[in-house]
This record gives sequence, structure tokens and C-alpha cells, in this order.
Amino acid sequence: MKRILFIAMALVLGLTACDGSKKKPVQKEMGLQLYSIRELIGNEENYAKNHVEVFKQLREMGYTYVEAAHYNDGKFYGVSPEQYKQDCEEAGLKPLSSHATRGLNDEELANHDFTEALKWWEQAIAAHKAAGMEYIVTPGWGVPKNLKDAQTMCDYANEIGKMCREAGLKYGYHTHSHEYQKVEDQVWMEYFMENTDPENMFWQMDTYWACWGNQFPVHYFKKYPGRFKMLHIKDKYELGESGFVGFDAIFGAADIAGLENFIVEIEETDGQTDIMEACRRSAEYIQNLPAVKATYAK
Repeated sequence: MKRILFIAMALVLGLTACDGSKKKPVQKEMGLQLYSIRELIGNEENYAKNHVEVFKQLREMGYTYVEAAHYNDGKFYGVSPEQYKQDCEEAGLKPLSSHATRGLNDEELANHDFTEALKWWEQAIAAHKAAGMEYIVTPGWGVPKNLKDAQTMCDYANEIGKMCREAGLKYGYHTHSHEYQKVEDQVWMEYFMENTDPENMFWQMDTYWACWGNQFPVHYFKKYPGRFKMLHIKDKYELGESGFVGFDAIFGAADIAGLENFIVEIEETDGQTDIMEACRRSAEYIQNLPAVKATYAK
């Protein structure tokens, strides 16, 4: 069965329980964006103090891989790539991916000059390889002012993606809601997708931000099939609490999207729920999502 289905839902399906005993997650695949728990491990000091216990708890909830959100100067959360990989693996987590990027400054954009920027990417790619990751994802860029700048950004992304591909990594871009704005009467996200090589670049749609921007995720899956190798699965707070995002439909179209892996992200809580509890509830929600179970059963 395609890997897509294996994670069409990676979704830690169903919880097993016996006689009302404490439920334990079935061993399927599911990831967490570590930005969700930034208050616990979001800087070097807190990472050093808390990562062992936090990673252990995530694994117990059913998360099997993580996406980093703190890369800088060749390190993740202040430790070497090798150490970060070891920290994850000791907890039974795979360091699958990371959000990291280097944008173009105004001069580089105007001159179509990627020379210095690509030097930054050389180090970043080497670090991600050493950390055992499969994906590097740009967490977002601004909206270009015109199509000339838009094309320069597309060319830059293509170069990054080519470097990643040649190094054995996959390069992606994480969408928000602003990518659906128009640039000279063209939807920026669509222009971006149509002017980048699918071999060099995939898309990590943030499903919450897509809906927030009055967009329909499945529409984009059908329009650009196979381009969405990763998804961010997110709600206003913990998953499923708002009813705003149609997760059943999204996961039901995973095969069309080209989904390989998905990442749960919790942008914030309601101010009353502990973040680790929100992570647990979100894991449980995915584990019991009907579309996940139905897709996996096929």
C-alpha cells in the first residue's frame, strides 16, 4: 500500500483500551510541530532542561516523529544535529523535518542574486542531513510586490529545492493565508506552484490557515495533485474544538494530495488548557477521526 495511505493517515488510529483501563495509542505514524511546545523547549535553556521528559510524554501520546522549529547556525535548539537526532531517537521519536529558511533581502531580490543566500543553505542542508531529517520546510515568506519579484522568489525556491534534492532531502514551503492574495491579478500561491518544479519543491499546506483565508484545501489537492507531501493539521486551539476545519474531507483526499506525512500543530491554547494536555487531546482526536480509520482500513 502506498506510503500515502500509510499516512493517509499516519494517523495513529484508534486507541486500545481494556475494561476502562488507561488508553494507549496504537503504534502508527503521527508528527508534532515543536513550535506547539515552544514555552517548554523553545530556547536553548528550556530545551536542555525539559526535552527528555517532554519528548517522552509526546511518544506516550502516540506521536512518532517531530518537526523542529529552532534551527540556527548549524544547530537545533542549541545542540549539534547529531545530538538533536540522538535526543529524539532516545525517546522513540524520529526527527523527520524542520522549519528553517533564509529569505532574500531587498538588494538580492532586485538583483536576482542568490549567491550569499545559497551559501547559507549549504550549511543548513548539511545540518539537516546530519540530524537524520527527510524534509526542510520554509516556514513562510512575504507576498511579492509584483510578478517580477514573484518570479525571482520562484527561481530562488527552485535553486534551494534542487540543492536539497541533490543532497537527498525534500524541500517544501509552508503556507498561511497570505499566499492566497493576488499579485498583479494572479493568486500568489498558484503562481508560486506553477513556476516551481515539482521535482524540487512540495507544499506543506497549513489546513487551518487555508480555511481562515476562505480557501478549500481539497480544491487545491485536486488542482495540483501530488504536490502536498506534507500537511499541517491545525485548529484554532486543540484539534477538533472549533469545527472550523473539515479534517475528514482533508484526510479523505490524502491520496490525491500526495500526502506522505502530516504534522499536528497547536498555535495556541484557550488560555486555560495546559499545552501538553492540548497535545494529548489533539493526538486522541486524530486517532479517532472517522476518515482516518476508514482510509487506513482500505
